[in-house]
Amino acid sequence: MDQTLSNFGNVFAFLTLGVIFVAGGYLTARLLRPSRPNPAKNSTYECGEEAIGSAWVKFNIRFYVVALIFIIFDVEVVFLFPWATIFKPLGAFALVEALVFAGILILGLAYAWVKGDLDWVRPTPNIPKMPELPELPSAKSSSPRG
Repeated sequence: MDQTLSNFGNVFAFLTLGVIFVAGGYLTARLLRPSRPNPAKNSTYECGEEAIGSAWVKFNIRFYVVALIFIIFDVEVVFLFPWATIFKPLGAFALVEALVFAGILILGLAYAWVKGDLDWVRPTPNIPKMPELPELPSAKSSSPRG
């Protein structure tokens, strides 16, 4: 049998050395740093503002929707930039491909815009209510036997 490590042995050795390297860094930092805790250091700090209330605050879903729309257009730039650097040798077919790609993303933006996902403050929905129906006469009062 060959004395060299197999491919799995190489991966295992790399992962083991990586874990030892990271753990050694944390251990060295823990041994060398000064430890002087106080209430000011242990308090929550958020942009100079005092923390008020619980950290478990419900965020509005619009934050996440705007972030997802940003990521979509960020990905568009990532795909179009390499295409733009070598556009000339690719010819007209590449231009059509890029326009189709950009068109699909513009349709997605238009859909999000029409749906109202880009509006930061949405109007309160006006839900129509059914009018109260008049009370029907009970069966006892309309009975001829009384």
